[in-house]
Amino acid sequence: MAENLDPILERIRAFDRSKGGGVAAARSGKGYSLFTATTKAPIARLRPTDTDDGAEVLWWRRERWAPFAPFGKTVLPLKKALELIASEQAFRIDAR
Repeated sequence: MAENLDPILERIRAFDRSKGGGVAAARSGKGYSLFTATTKAPIARLRPTDTDDGAEVLWWRRERWAPFAPFGKTVLPLKKALELIASEQAFRIDAR
């Protein structure tokens, strides 16, 4: 599937635009990586699940992607996952 025809990637990008931009997203392996558009610093990773519209939320920790929740996976509908990433302080990266 061509990247510009990927509906999940388009939803991620549309969400970013609605929040003012600054995040780049790319399909990578079995998921989607989000990083700052200016510095390319990793922000979050979303892994689609077998459930309708579900995505596991990962964050960059100690030089690798790790589960965001302290006791296991955080799996949310895509829109809720993006809202979590946008609002949670742990995902904020200084883009300068």
